[in-house]
Amino acid sequence: MKPNYIRSLLYNIAFFGLTAIACVLCLPALLLPRKLAMGVVWGFVHTNALLERWILNLKYEVRGAEHLPTSGAYIVASKHQSAFETMKLHILFKDPAVILKKELLSIPLWGWYLAKSDVIAIDRSSRSAAVESIKAGALHMKEMGRPIVIFPQGTRVYPETTTKEKPYKIGVARVQDATQLPIIPMAMNAGVYWPRNAFWKSSGTVVFEFLPPIEAGIDSTTLMTALEDGIENTSNALMKEAMTHG
Repeated sequence: MKPNYIRSLLYNIAFFGLTAIACVLCLPALLLPRKLAMGVVWGFVHTNALLERWILNLKYEVRGAEHLPTSGAYIVASKHQSAFETMKLHILFKDPAVILKKELLSIPLWGWYLAKSDVIAIDRSSRSAAVESIKAGALHMKEMGRPIVIFPQGTRVYPETTTKEKPYKIGVARVQDATQLPIIPMAMNAGVYWPRNAFWKSSGTVVFEFLPPIEAGIDSTTLMTALEDGIENTSNALMKEAMTHG
């Protein structure tokens, strides 16, 4: 997709300005109870969504919302292509708990807000420590009734990146085994408009598509195959749709 250079430049100036101002001016919110402090996060992501729409002319569409449970905890296993979708998680879901690497909590200012939002931070000092931190965090979020968001490939990928290059990791199966919650796969085409680590972005409509839930109780091999096939096939179809219709 052809980048829009002028719109991208204007958006990046607005976004980084908004982020800097919000991170500093909203510091007192970190002293508030978590639920009240989350109002700052909610306000930030919605303001940024308006900047994307007004400046970048980049919108989003949701398909398959009927597959999302109306209450209680569940697991969202999502494709991860850009920063675009990470800034939509608090719009798409009510009070999501994101599984991410513990090192992100050390980022000045930004990491403090991440910590306040009560994420599931993975201790990657050893594989066993990582597994245990994921399980403990997921069980805690289940008790709180919060959606749990995990990126099975573990990192942002380019649209052309294959699962051989960035395979799906077993962590999502471990989370389901520990919690017995349904997994809702989430496919997308965000990378077509907002590539990984890209300064230049394109106008258009990002599509997020939720697939039917994968219930607990199946073996991990069957689970991982069904998850990968569903997310990859649907994401590829959405990216092809975006490229075809511009």
